[in-house]
Amino acid sequence: MNIPPGFEGNTGNKMCKLKKALYGLKQSLRAWFGRFAKVMKESGYKQSQGDHTLFIKHSATEGIIALLVYVDDIIVIGNDEREKHEVKQRLATEFGIK
Repeated sequence: MNIPPGFEGNTGNKMCKLKKALYGLKQSLRAWFGRFAKVMKESGYKQSQGDHTLFIKHSATEGIIALLVYVDDIIVIGNDEREKHEVKQRLATEFGIK
């Protein structure tokens, strides 16, 4: 953020009120999560009714994978290593996640 005109030098007790979101749109997070949930459902994951940021998939090899989103972090846990690798690859492809 750049300091607006009239606030140069020592600002003392002056403040400025933001009239819009500082970084991107207010709706950006909701739009991103909507797209994320769609990709997860297309990949066979079920969204938890108790916590909408939790996605679970039962794999064909009796495994289970759980994926949890918290702010800007994603946690992937489970006992099916192949499925964990596949979901990480899909997320990297769709969202540019490292």
